[in-house]
Amino acid sequence: MGRRGFATRQVHERAQAAAPTARVTPIYLTAGFEFDEYSDAAAHFGEGAGYAYTRIGNPTLEAVEHRLAALEGGSQGLLLASGQAATSVALLSLVESGQHIVSSTHIYEGTRGLFRDNLSRLGVETTFIDDIDSVDAWEAAIRPETRALFAESISNATNRLIDIAAIAAVAHRHGIPLVIDNTFATPYLVRPIEHGADVVVHSASKFLAGHGSVLGGAIVDSGRFDAERSGHLFPHLLAPGRGPGGVAGPSIADRVGGDARIAYARESVAPRFGPTPSPLNAFLIGQGIETLSLRVDRQSANALALAQWLATRPEVASVDYVGLEGHRDHALAKTYLPDGFGSVFTFTVRGGAEAARRAVEAVDVFTHMTHLGDVRSLVLHPASTSHAFLAEDERAALGVEAGTLRVSIGIEDAADLIDDLAQALSVATRVDVAVVA
Repeated sequence: MGRRGFATRQVHERAQAAAPTARVTPIYLTAGFEFDEYSDAAAHFGEGAGYAYTRIGNPTLEAVEHRLAALEGGSQGLLLASGQAATSVALLSLVESGQHIVSSTHIYEGTRGLFRDNLSRLGVETTFIDDIDSVDAWEAAIRPETRALFAESISNATNRLIDIAAIAAVAHRHGIPLVIDNTFATPYLVRPIEHGADVVVHSASKFLAGHGSVLGGAIVDSGRFDAERSGHLFPHLLAPGRGPGGVAGPSIADRVGGDARIAYARESVAPRFGPTPSPLNAFLIGQGIETLSLRVDRQSANALALAQWLATRPEVASVDYVGLEGHRDHALAKTYLPDGFGSVFTFTVRGGAEAARRAVEAVDVFTHMTHLGDVRSLVLHPASTSHAFLAEDERAALGVEAGTLRVSIGIEDAADLIDDLAQALSVATRVDVAVVA
């Protein structure tokens, strides 16, 4: 063949040598993949073999999914574009119109909005449990049409915990899964699947990535779907599949057994709704996971030191940190969180919203932003931001008062964080005194 034209060469010229083996996960930043043989295309679409399109599968994403599943003690993982995408895909793989979810009241407001405003429009109702440490309350809320229980391992914003094993037992008596958002704890501090949970979701943007640079989400499944016990509740997992030429094929449960839930999420929900993460984001999440234990260990130690110091301050009305002995769930935390109590918590400044505002405006080491799980320490005023659209009594029920601040503690020197909050609280108090005088 003769020399090709310039435009052809600029698109197609490439080295033909075999790819080297990289120690670090390569970034496969490509929309699609070539098929080596004509039959490979049919094999992919018929059997799922190989790679064709990044929305369906990508080696960079799969490397991170495998690592996270291993850390959570699960069977398989699925990486998505955000934590909200992970929660949405996980639940849309379980519920349909006319069905029901039972959820802890103490959850991220974005998740509450998903349940209350979005899933409700699809005909899925949610019952919220206020008394989350009551097994009887969870049991009483379950209906014949209930298809999932949902809670957070460490809640936003008051650090509430649930007894994962006890609530998982409730779910399993009814043949339904317990879904746990493990963002705040990470698999370093607690692995819900080891305590009976069935599905774990993460906002990977937070601690897993760790540096505030990318968005991502993840689902990890236990791989313990029991078709004989629960198949009648989830008939979409037992329905015959559609094979080549429209011929009926085996069901998802027949093909993958206990991995049916996450296979359905991967094959039918995620690619059709389309929340696919960039391979570059996946790479950065994977890089973050490699230092997860180091960061979370340091952050938890810093948070405990800071919470203990705040609890002694006259400017502070209360500190909601599960690592403090006075927290209502501290005994439970000693069981489930032996390696640290996490690093996101709230405290309430005396003087209400105005004092909280002055404190936020006075910080120097802390960064004022809506994020958490960063290597940097962050502060936010929930009543005017994340919880602004709740009524005052609803905020109070969640432990969010006018003077409440949420902090996410980073890896800085604890002494510098204490000094920064000391001067910020001093400014808030001094101004309040001047105004009163």
